[in-house]
Amino acid sequence: MEKYLMGIDNGGTSSKAAIYDLNGNEIAKHTVYTHMITSHEYWTERDMDELKAVNFEAIREALKKSQINSKQIIGVSCTGHGNGLYLVGKNGCFVRNGIVSTDNRAHKYVEKWLSDPTYESKIRTKTYQTVWASQPVSLLAWLDDHEPDIYDKSENVFMITDLVRYWLTGKAGFEISNASGTSMINQNTGKFDEDLFEFWGITRWLNKMPELVKSDEKCGEITADVAEKTGLAVGTPVAGGLFDITSCALSTGLVHKNSLSIVTGTWSINQYISEKIKVVKDLFMTSIYPLQGRYLITEASPTSGSNLEWFIDTFLPQTKIRLKNSKDVSIYDYCSGLVKAVSPEESKLLFFPFIFGSNAGIENATAGFIGATKSTSEAEFVRAVYEGVVFAHMYHIERLKAINQDIGEDVRISGGITHSATWLQIFADVLQRPLKMVNVSENGALGAAMSAAVMAKAYQTFEEASDNMINISKTIQPNPKMAQVYAKKYDLYKTELKKMAQVWEVLENHDLVKN
Repeated sequence: MEKYLMGIDNGGTSSKAAIYDLNGNEIAKHTVYTHMITSHEYWTERDMDELKAVNFEAIREALKKSQINSKQIIGVSCTGHGNGLYLVGKNGCFVRNGIVSTDNRAHKYVEKWLSDPTYESKIRTKTYQTVWASQPVSLLAWLDDHEPDIYDKSENVFMITDLVRYWLTGKAGFEISNASGTSMINQNTGKFDEDLFEFWGITRWLNKMPELVKSDEKCGEITADVAEKTGLAVGTPVAGGLFDITSCALSTGLVHKNSLSIVTGTWSINQYISEKIKVVKDLFMTSIYPLQGRYLITEASPTSGSNLEWFIDTFLPQTKIRLKNSKDVSIYDYCSGLVKAVSPEESKLLFFPFIFGSNAGIENATAGFIGATKSTSEAEFVRAVYEGVVFAHMYHIERLKAINQDIGEDVRISGGITHSATWLQIFADVLQRPLKMVNVSENGALGAAMSAAVMAKAYQTFEEASDNMINISKTIQPNPKMAQVYAKKYDLYKTELKKMAQVWEVLENHDLVKN
């Protein structure tokens, strides 16, 4: 019988399951969206009962669509958003809502820690990353101060990958690539570190941490109860799973040093793998990679393609409805057509793509256009969004090249932007590198399926899985004539970005209501 793999991916707003053959071809998938709970300022949570139900629904419906026998699935694996916090009590009971990785309630704890002189000398030298508000260390510190009864009710601390695996198997574990992105792990030893927990003020929570497990390790089997609710076969092995940025990197074929992986979507994710790690102040993240002796060096922020979604919903809602009803062309093709109608030399508009967050290194940075006049066209606004997103990616890539100047000869790109040939060409022209487009619609799910493949011994290594499951659909060549144009535009973008720091400071602190 033909053999298949299932990858399960839980993002910030949706849960999906996808089925692949051993060549990485997507057979079927199903996505279910979840309700975000924002009951307080800075909070983003989700109901745990709903989350469990939608995961089982996604699995069940993907199986139905595939029309395969579930016994043909030789392995299941999970991925999902990094960080956040999911606490489970005895017998799997839920002790509170899950907390998503966009939660910012604990930001004052982060400010305190980063201002401590010992952070750089004693903490970053172990974590190799910058602590942030939605990491579990921050959220646990907040819970200890604001919901102290939660500790006694909790049995296990999970990331979302661990939680879903626990639901499938009934066995607790804390996957290592996820763990390495939580500021809980000493990356020099690959273990939870008591000194780190003490610095965060959460030492007692060490008792609630499950055993660390590997990405391709068999961590249990589908239980009879889960089989009845999902359609999966009893006893199907379940792998440890992956941190979502790790899963995305694998799904672009990032298995060789000096290759650069770009994933476009809500987040601008830019990554390479390295045999060595070093302390780099303000680097977004260094995490443990599933390849033996490798680390994933990541620069990322929520500054990518979702900015276009915001622009469309805010300024082109009627156009979107009209095009949907006429079925002549999609809103995205319409936007690409606008961009092609105006050249980069003609468009003088700049856009900072910070609607959902910033990568400017300025805490209070917000989105905005610079250079608009009464004659600025709709096409120029859309082109500015396209270029601004590419410049935000470039901003991250420059930081990575400052660490390793050899990266970037082999560039892989995937994600939502790859559906636009126009946007891809701008990427190639700004980078002045050929872009290998990876033929994948669901990065997270495919990466998870690769870990299932290695666990099930369909492939012996992730390198072998990549050779067989990753498909390059085409290569986009840069236009050398655009090199100087975009170099000047990007330099202007960076110059104006620095000048905006004072403006953003005033906007945040000035009370416009009071006299």
